[in-house]
Amino acid sequence: QVQLVESGGGLVQPGGSLRLSCVASGSIFSRYAVGWYRQAPGKQRELVAAVTSGGIANYADSVKGRFTASRDNAKNTLYLQMNSLKPEDTAVYYCKCGLIYWGQGTQVTVSS
Repeated sequence: QVQLVESGGGLVQPGGSLRLSCVASGSIFSRYAVGWYRQAPGKQRELVAAVTSGGIANYADSVKGRFTASRDNAKNTLYLQMNSLKPEDTAVYYCKCGLIYWGQGTQVTVSS
C-alpha cells in the first residue's frame, strides 16, 4: 500500500510561482508512473502532468511551458513546479501513484 501526502499549496498572485511536493510511503513508488491532477469547483478532475517511472513527463496543453513535473525516486517524492500562474489554475491539486493511490490534495489559489 502507498500513502501520498501533498504539500506546498497556497495563495499566490497571478504570474507567481509555487512548488508542490508529494511524498510517498513504502518502497514501491519508483516502480509506478505518477501524476498530478487538479479539480476546480464544479469541474471534473483533470490530468495536469504525468511522469513515467523513468522520469519522462507529459503535460496538459493548458500548462505546457509553465509547469514542470519531476520525481526523485531516492526520496519517494514527486514535484510540480508551477510558474506564470493564472487564476484558472486555481484548484485542489492531487498526486496519484499507479492506478489507485491518491493523495488528499492541496489547495492552490491564484488571485490578486
